Amino acid sequence: MTVEPLLRDLIDKFNVKADNDEALRSELEGMDKKVLIDLGSEVYNFHLHDGKAHDFKEGRLEDADLTLLSDPETFQGIIEGKIKPMKAFALRKVRVKGDISDVLKLRKLF
Repeated sequence: MTVEPLLRDLIDKFNVKADNDEALRSELEGMDKKVLIDLGSEVYNFHLHDGKAHDFKEGRLEDADLTLLSDPETFQGIIEGKIKPMKAFALRKVRVKGDISDVLKLRKLF
């Protein structure tokens, strides 16, 4: 099984939350970031702008603003709530390349 259906569902839920949560919309206002999720055997990307995640697709981005590096099992565990994102980060099961303030805003996705 790939992580793609879980990620699509996560992004859909995030976008619904962004529609209904004024505080989240305010926090994301003005953000325009290309995000790469590199899980080794699976690679996805999306564009975060206008307060939502757009254009989710499989594949690499050469000009990503934020890159999340992990493996499919860890990422699936985070999405399913079996692994806490900060614990995975502390154990170096998830690595992030990019501006830390953007990373902190993106945590709302999880």
